[in-house]
Parts: sequence; structure tokens; C-alpha cells
Amino acid sequence: MQSFSQTQTLEQADLLELLETRFQLLVFNDDVNTFDHVIRSLMHICKHEWIQAEQCALLIHTTGKTVVKSGELNEMNAMCTALHDRGISASVVSE
Repeated sequence: MQSFSQTQTLEQADLLELLETRFQLLVFNDDVNTFDHVIRSLMHICKHEWIQAEQCALLIHTTGKTVVKSGELNEMNAMCTALHDRGISASVVSE
């Protein structure tokens, strides 16, 4: 049987591991959004330069999906929500 302090230490360790885990923002291809819309969205939301956003858009189109950004969970979730608001299919996954 674990004591309260052992349980608290385990919870803190689990939280620390979650915070240290890097997450990836994945964008999926669709038949709705234009290249220009995706490129502009990646530039605005993910702070990509034009060439990086264009390359991501091409990868999304040819492979069906691609990782466009990686970082902390809260940041990736915020970017994912912003892409959804623009009609772009995206999700956050752990590395």
C-alpha cells in the first residue's frame, strides 16, 4: 500500500514526464482547402516562412499528412484549434 507522499511523488513524476514530452502537430490532406489557404494558415498560425509553409503543403498533398510543428502540448493544442477554426484537419500526437 502506497502512502500519500509516495502517491504524490508518483503523480508529480507523471506530470513532469508529460510536460517534458514533445508533441507534434499533424495536418491532413483534404479536397476542400486550397494550397494558398493552407500556406497562409501555416504562416500565420505556426509562424512558418513562406517556403517552409509551401513545402509542408506539398508534403500534406502528396503523402496525405505531415508534421508541421512540434513543441509543448498547450502550444500544439492552441495551433491545432486555430487550424480547425480555418477548416483545416489537424491533430496533436506525442513524439
